[in-house]
Amino acid sequence: MGATVAVIGLGAMGLPVARHLLAAGVRVTVRDLDPAAVRAAVAHGAHSAASDAEAAENADAVAVFVPTDADVLAVCLGSSGVLAGAGAGTAVLLCSSVRPETCRQVAADAPAGVDVLDAALTGGVRGAEAGEINLLVGGDPAALERVRPLLAPWTAAVHHLGPLGSGQVGKTANNLVHWAQICAVTEALELARRAGVDVRALRRALMDGPTDSRTLRELEQMRLTWHAKDLANTATLAAEVGLEIPVAETARRVMTGIGVEDVARLLGNGPLYQS
Repeated sequence: MGATVAVIGLGAMGLPVARHLLAAGVRVTVRDLDPAAVRAAVAHGAHSAASDAEAAENADAVAVFVPTDADVLAVCLGSSGVLAGAGAGTAVLLCSSVRPETCRQVAADAPAGVDVLDAALTGGVRGAEAGEINLLVGGDPAALERVRPLLAPWTAAVHHLGPLGSGQVGKTANNLVHWAQICAVTEALELARRAGVDVRALRRALMDGPTDSRTLRELEQMRLTWHAKDLANTATLAAEVGLEIPVAETARRVMTGIGVEDVARLLGNGPLYQS
């Protein structure tokens, strides 16, 4: 492709994205605090950078995959941050799940000619591994079109939702649906189990009806992490716009008691809740 992408953060999402870019012939520069993750990327042909600023130098796009708002600010700002190395024409994609104001804070510090896009990911780890991420983007549509070819190797769909921060709003909405569905599905299956119906048989039946969903079909594959952060972000956004969110509040409470082992037990026709 003759292009360069810097990938900052080589966790469960960033490393597969780097691999897909490399397979598509894109030059990839990587940066992570974990030497093992960097070695894994280098083994696939990536180049290692000594700092976030160095990774961003001469990059057409910088994709940031770090966990928290504080992490995004740490890798983007400051004398060794992404914005210190990015030049005119570079697009910085904030792919982490963060608050819209964090995206705007990064954009406020961006030098002239550097575009900041919030590019929130949906599809989870399996989507990243398969190169089928659904990307929710906020920011300048022209900047998005400029980097769209660099998104193709690791996405199945790219949606522009509006100005900067809109992608994160979309991700928050997505997360509310996701966690609420998990609560509803597990509660419904547990209700049926206690009433004497085999969970495995009922699940197959529900898949053939109007309640079928990816959540129902892939429940045992879900890692059930980040619900606390996701639903806290939902609460923050709801407070900002003046909306009561009883479903989100219920999901926030219920998810504290549901783990991977609980789901596995339920889907094997055992009790969801252990006393």
